[in-house]
Amino acid sequence: MHLHGTEVRQKALAQLRDGERNAEVARRLNVPVGTISYWKHMDRSKRGECPGRTAPPCPRCDGELNLPAYSYLLGLYLGDGHIIQNRAMRTPSLSVACADSHPGLMDECERAMRQVLPGNSVCRVRRKGCREVKVYSKHLWCLFPQHGPGRKHERRIALEPWQQAIVDSHPWDFIRGLIHSDGCRITNWTTRLVAGERKRYEYPRYFFTNKSDDIRRLFTDTLDKVGVEWTTLARASDPFNISVARKASVALLDAHVGPKH
Repeated sequence: MHLHGTEVRQKALAQLRDGERNAEVARRLNVPVGTISYWKHMDRSKRGECPGRTAPPCPRCDGELNLPAYSYLLGLYLGDGHIIQNRAMRTPSLSVACADSHPGLMDECERAMRQVLPGNSVCRVRRKGCREVKVYSKHLWCLFPQHGPGRKHERRIALEPWQQAIVDSHPWDFIRGLIHSDGCRITNWTTRLVAGERKRYEYPRYFFTNKSDDIRRLFTDTLDKVGVEWTTLARASDPFNISVARKASVALLDAHVGPKH
């Protein structure tokens, strides 16, 4: 068996990154095309790119990504989602926790997963008080580059330019995903003095709560773009809560998001 040195491999990778075809690089360097394909696969995997053109294909690298569904799923992932892969798993999974009290949210989450990854397995796993809606795919690292060790609020979270372009074109789907994961719509009440008589007054309000400064900023930046006014509500000196209470802004969220169901 002929072993190819590091210099040959680096030359091959440089040419592949420049867009050269596998067969052309193999011919030029006198290396089997199968070896070239393996080097390319491992290089892309090491750089966090699509791990290869396996079946089913990557919807971002090899197909047409459903942009509204992805924007919504990205919001769910940044809120209550996580990606795991251990030694017993050959394929990583994206899991989003959905409370049992919101079966409609489970349906929307599962629908979005199937639209983003139409060729992959989706299931629901029973947990105490909730279900984990899960999708398995080798392309999750490509689709969700925010994944990393540790909790989201303990590390930097930033969108890649291609993700920001999707959020900019489908902002309401992103907002809906964030609120469906870490937000809620409630009815607040207060009292007012009317003609000498104190009367109860109720009004709807949206909250979004997340410990990550970066994720809250992504949420509020997107609210700004669609004209929703918001405030930060600190509890116990922690500014983890974003509140939307103005009537016109609540009406916008009602039209595009609505309460969980």
